[in-house]
Amino acid sequence: MERTNWTTEVEFILQGLSEYPKAEKLLFVMCLLMYLVILLGNSTLIILMLLDFHLHTPMYFFLGNLSLLDIWYTTSFIPSMLIHFLSEKKNISFTRCVVQMSVSYTMGSTECVLLAVMAYDRYVAICNPLRYSIIMNKVLCIQMAAVSWGLGFLNSLVETVLAIRLPFCGKNVINHFVCEILAFVKLACTDISLNEITIMLGNVIFLFSPLLLICISYIFILSTILRINSAEGRKKAFSTCSAHMTVVIVFYGTILFMYMKPKSKDSTFDKLVALFYGIVTPMFNPIIYSLRNKEVHGAMKKLMSRHWFKR
Repeated sequence: MERTNWTTEVEFILQGLSEYPKAEKLLFVMCLLMYLVILLGNSTLIILMLLDFHLHTPMYFFLGNLSLLDIWYTTSFIPSMLIHFLSEKKNISFTRCVVQMSVSYTMGSTECVLLAVMAYDRYVAICNPLRYSIIMNKVLCIQMAAVSWGLGFLNSLVETVLAIRLPFCGKNVINHFVCEILAFVKLACTDISLNEITIMLGNVIFLFSPLLLICISYIFILSTILRINSAEGRKKAFSTCSAHMTVVIVFYGTILFMYMKPKSKDSTFDKLVALFYGIVTPMFNPIIYSLRNKEVHGAMKKLMSRHWFKR
């Protein structure tokens, strides 16, 4: 079979919930509102971290990277998905599909590594507080962030290169809201065992390896907190890592639920769960880090007071 000239001929159809047009209208409103919250919440955190020198610390540096990552991740698929919700024609070109798939895969892989880096930062802060500023210096923080982004990009590049080499033929219908890599390669009219193996290895390396490092970090953190004599000291130590713990639980809890739950006979439920993971998690991150964070509240008050003072 001849390889299709994908640059000019191949298009994919994102099925989404085409069989439920009223549900798509409802999802449009919900996803638009959540996307606006994601943009507003994460952008606000980034601006606060840039303007307030009190937030120029390793923890907020990594949080700024996480906020930027969430903006890029959701922007890679939500705008086009919103258009498809209101359109009868749900076609997407090969190039757009590959770009969407590649960017979202890069951001997902990077977030896994970045959460492990943030766990290490909390480990040093709790277990080696006197040496924290020496260990977590500016150079190391930049290097760790760069490695996180670099590994995420490399993982996505390998998967994407293997995927675009596949020949496609027939009706290219992706039973999803977005171009998801596994659904994408399953449409190829050739053997995809190599793609499936690399995707599985990528999931093991970028999902479970960082999770293992996070668990090890928190075992040491918990051990150190329990050795603190005063209740106030234990509470203060725990509060410094509670936000990160919550983000990890939400992020990995949703992923593990998707992987471990029984395969639903109705694919609609599976697609909605994947949509929840892709949108709700980035929306929760700035809320979780801002909810009980006195430093963020203080930075926000300063920013607002400057604004009103100038007026």
